[in-house]
Amino acid sequence: MTDSHVHLHPHGPYSGSGPQLGEYPPAHLEAYVEHAASVGVAEVAFTEHLYRCVESAEALGEFWETAPTPELRDQCRDFVAEDRTLSLDHYVDAVLAAKDRGLPVTLGLEVDFFPETIEAVLRLLEPYPWDVLIGSVHWIGGWSVDHDDATFEFDRRGVDQSYRDYFALEAELAGSGAVDVLAHCDVVKKFGHRPTSDPVELYERVVKEAVASGTAVEVSSAGLYKPVGEIYPAPDFLGMFAAAGVPITLASDAHFPHEAGRDFGQLRQVARDAGYTHHVRFEARRAHSLAL
Repeated sequence: MTDSHVHLHPHGPYSGSGPQLGEYPPAHLEAYVEHAASVGVAEVAFTEHLYRCVESAEALGEFWETAPTPELRDQCRDFVAEDRTLSLDHYVDAVLAAKDRGLPVTLGLEVDFFPETIEAVLRLLEPYPWDVLIGSVHWIGGWSVDHDDATFEFDRRGVDQSYRDYFALEAELAGSGAVDVLAHCDVVKKFGHRPTSDPVELYERVVKEAVASGTAVEVSSAGLYKPVGEIYPAPDFLGMFAAAGVPITLASDAHFPHEAGRDFGQLRQVARDAGYTHHVRFEARRAHSLAL
């Protein structure tokens, strides 16, 4: 098995534990691999957030300026300023060095999707030897939809409209062909907000676009540790992907070594219940099938 969504640093300012932000000592990467192996996961795909890398600033632009209120704009701007402490080049070099040492790791990136800047982002990323690019929607304009300090926007915008806005972007990402995998593709539910009607039509558009572009979807245990207490994507959403033949990856969204491979037994069972018999790993942007 492969854990296809792993980060090497937690969010926020340096906590005093682990390596300094932006530093990648070999033992730190090895700790992820060792813990993953201890729970039966043979390979780790490191997938740092693009927006956290200083090199992304020009390509992404000041996206917080599109926030619907000054409060959301300031929250987003300040969060990005605090979190943008990493070097893309340094990160890539560290993972490639780990591969050269024989560690079972692959080089990935979590690409934060904004329709207006995705082409500039892809130009930025083109020179690097990626194994996998995963795509995510964390922002609707300048609203940090999954940030604890911005949940008040659900009340202002309304949950139903929030879902429509989120899944419109998720579908656009799915159809773009820009990435290999959709990450936590219903993260809008993170805080437990639910629309007043079944979002099946919103799901259907994402599935249709993923089929058309050949994009996979991750099954992630991260949601089990959020207020929603549920795997991403929801069971009925995952069942729709399965029925349409969309391949899956397995993911922890780890930010610490002890989180690598977390709850993969449960992920495998959920995937089997949805109708899957295999998951995929990526190497040089090509999918390879593995039995569940």
